[in-house]
Amino acid sequence: MTTRDIVHIALFAALMAVLGVFPALNVPVINVPITAQSMGVMLAGGLLGARRGTLAILLFMVIVLAGLPLLSGGRGGIAVLAGPTVGFFLGWLPAAFVTGLVTERFLPRLHFVSAFLAAATGGILVLYACGIPGISVVTGAPLATAAWGSVAFLPGDLIKAALAAAVMVAVSNSYPLIGRRSARRIG
Repeated sequence: MTTRDIVHIALFAALMAVLGVFPALNVPVINVPITAQSMGVMLAGGLLGARRGTLAILLFMVIVLAGLPLLSGGRGGIAVLAGPTVGFFLGWLPAAFVTGLVTERFLPRLHFVSAFLAAATGGILVLYACGIPGISVVTGAPLATAAWGSVAFLPGDLIKAALAAAVMVAVSNSYPLIGRRSARRIG
């Protein structure tokens, strides 16, 4: 790992903290907030790739679990693992990894549709696959009820995936060396 990799990882962990400043919108039925931080997970994987993106999210999660109130709404500490959002919180790691992996597969020909697919696959599909069972376990609600309640988040998450895709394509076009470097690792 290079110094540049470490700086990118730290910067994306900081970006996650900044995205936590945006106030959360709570959905009353399932008591899970809509936050901007899930878009940060998409961006970390999509811009840094699977390995570095996952490490950036891991660094952020460790800092949060150590007690820094960096989650949306000023939450932090080990108590995060006991709340209804635990599945989404823990799902950030595989979500960033999958987003990065899918993005790397599309490089160097990344365009909006492929970037959107990468962001939606990791940042929605994988994240929901982790988050919905977490809601069910913590609240005691049946899995189907937790899944149905999570449908309220889908429009917002699709918008976040589109925004993340636009940023991913803009960065890929502005800094083509990032794309070539990632593509070289794969091929």
